[in-house]
Amino acid sequence: MEVGEGFSGATPTEEMNGAGNLMDFLDEPFPDVGTYEDFHTIDWLREKSRDTDRHRKITSKSKESLWELIKSLLDAWSGWVVMLLIGLLSGTLAGVIDLAVDWMTDLKEGVCLSAFWYSHEQCCWTSNETTFDDRDKCPQWQKWAELMTGHTEGAGAYVLNYFLYILWALLFSFLAVSLVRVFAPYACGSGIPEIKTILSGFIIRGYLGKWTLLIKPVTLVLAVSSGLSLGKEGPLVHVACCCGNLFCSLFSKYSKNEAKRREVLSAAAAAGVSVAFGAPIGGVLFSLEEVSYYFPLKTLWRSFFAALVAAFTLRSINPFGNSRLVLFYVEYHTPWYMAELVPFILLGVFGGLWGTLFIQANIAWCRRRKTTQLGKYPVLEVIAVTGITAVLAYPNPYTRRSTSELISELFNDCGALESSQLCDYINNPNMSRPVDDIPDRPAGPGVYNALWQLALALIFKIVITIFTFGMKIPSGLFIPSMAVGAIAGRIVGIAVEQMAYHHHDWIIFKNWCRPGADCVTPGLYAMVGAAACLGGVTRMTVSLVVIMFELTGGLEYIVPLMAAAVTSKWVADAFGKEGIYESHIQLNGYPYLDVRDEFTHRTLATDVMRPRRNDPPLAVLTQDTTTVEDVETLIKDTDYNGFPVVVSRESERLIGFVQRRELTLAIKNARQKQDGVVSSSVVYFTEDTPQLPATNPQPLKLRRILNLSPFTVTDHTPMETVVDIFRKLGLRQCLVTRSGRLLGIITKKDVLRHMAQMMNQDPESIMFN
Repeated sequence: MEVGEGFSGATPTEEMNGAGNLMDFLDEPFPDVGTYEDFHTIDWLREKSRDTDRHRKITSKSKESLWELIKSLLDAWSGWVVMLLIGLLSGTLAGVIDLAVDWMTDLKEGVCLSAFWYSHEQCCWTSNETTFDDRDKCPQWQKWAELMTGHTEGAGAYVLNYFLYILWALLFSFLAVSLVRVFAPYACGSGIPEIKTILSGFIIRGYLGKWTLLIKPVTLVLAVSSGLSLGKEGPLVHVACCCGNLFCSLFSKYSKNEAKRREVLSAAAAAGVSVAFGAPIGGVLFSLEEVSYYFPLKTLWRSFFAALVAAFTLRSINPFGNSRLVLFYVEYHTPWYMAELVPFILLGVFGGLWGTLFIQANIAWCRRRKTTQLGKYPVLEVIAVTGITAVLAYPNPYTRRSTSELISELFNDCGALESSQLCDYINNPNMSRPVDDIPDRPAGPGVYNALWQLALALIFKIVITIFTFGMKIPSGLFIPSMAVGAIAGRIVGIAVEQMAYHHHDWIIFKNWCRPGADCVTPGLYAMVGAAACLGGVTRMTVSLVVIMFELTGGLEYIVPLMAAAVTSKWVADAFGKEGIYESHIQLNGYPYLDVRDEFTHRTLATDVMRPRRNDPPLAVLTQDTTTVEDVETLIKDTDYNGFPVVVSRESERLIGFVQRRELTLAIKNARQKQDGVVSSSVVYFTEDTPQLPATNPQPLKLRRILNLSPFTVTDHTPMETVVDIFRKLGLRQCLVTRSGRLLGIITKKDVLRHMAQMMNQDPESIMFN
């Protein structure tokens, strides 16, 4: 029998009930009551009722004096203050991370002689000798081979640069994995699966702690700079939630109430996405659609405020140097046409298929890591993957550069001043048009060369990301997924563009693509492909489209983005409902009841409750006949998290439910503070003292910790209803009765096991306490 992960909430009337003839020492609340143990679930109903009581007390006190009124105003404003602090700190951290990643990524290739802390771009900005055509070349920036040997060209210089690129990558990744292992084991991964679990009411102590907050930004910079196929966006949500947790501890309103703390963390997740992508509205929608479990209207406003402050702070730091908040600002000069919806939808199909392939392959690899010797050597694994990535990435210019730069180039429209290989078209010498409206032209050798390199880069990214995500370093998935989609999209875009140029008399092009017109924008296809692949992996829809148009500033392309996002979700859902984060939650066995899961089986509460037919009887306490020794023995012999209290073992009429932790603390406290409490003292949960012989030692009254209104269902309640109750009320356990008589108990773990069993999965995979 599993007894509930439940906490009981005493109401004010119960608290007054404590005034008996005997001293009820619990009138003075003792330390640690109301807190939860690690890897346990919180009781949302109890936390809500505690907050209501606290609020009622503050409101009544505020009428007594001016000081109390000021205190109540400060309490009301504390939520907004926390949001302001979260926004400021997460915006600052994101700005610093962006600048550090830029510098350290370029450090793998060379160094700025005028100021070593400048990235390649900053170095050449400050140079007076830079010409527009050679804006990436300036005497102040030297590659390592040039600095060491004085040669810029030739096989020797190439090999030396290649070798040092690999060496720097290995050094960065080794530092990252070592720091994570030694100081903050929870700083690895993207953090979003765990944050979803925490927001659903699970306690993972230290996951949002100070060490994680210190180590994750540093190791994130190192991991991204090492050139591994990972992004910084997911981990930035984790970092923002760590900031939220840190500031919660400053205010007792949040530090002492786990449900209130989760409201703050929901808003912090929104601030994290806001600074990761420069998308404040997308951040709020991401928190609402993807991460949060309980999202009241008040949290929506506060998320909006936190995201605003975070975005404003990041804009003040201006890490991208373009005075814009967006990461990949685009400006396309042509509208899209209805006929283009066909390739957009095909990109959606590709995104859905890639999402399915990635999830299944990555989960299989992560499961292998968990169940074999591979998991025992995390440092070796990171070093090996980094080595392979660096060796394969360097020869291809599209995989050598940082993934963000790659996406930026793929999104770009080919203007007259672009020097990229992707813009090597054959120009018509008679062309006399405004600079920003260049007609479709035949592709030159540079474009065909770039297409081969992009095709190789696509295969490389698809394969290497599967092995990279889930290693023991901070690793986000947004940017690698977008890169896969952007590469595929750009290839499709160039193909459509060339077809439109060479076959403009075909019926599909005739209506909208005249010769000499600028019809097809390959960059738009890259943007749509990026959205499709990100949607296929994460199953986001609304927030994804908003993030994409905030990210690029491409407001008039919402319909293509929506078409691709919906298609990719439909295609991916056809193979399995779980996105990558839900799959990792399942893999790690976290107790997460997904709101989107439907329970359609026709089972009853009696089929799921414990004890089962051959199990020992339910461990219960009686209201006035159990001794302190009996209680201590029960606690010692069982590992249940709470015990039902009944009138007597014969009648089994239910009185209430008492929590194991509170029972332990109450008895320990009573032995220390209350005279006459010994092992043979009777523990009673009734209002009046039981009639005991005069020779008996002093009894111990524990009515104050008894929950007199535990949640109950009858044995014939359909499991569909029980699952709904657990999901919507955030219960830890509910008791099963028939005509007021206790039959058994159903815990959240039992519900999850039953759901797993119904879906032919291993019920023992739910591994939390």
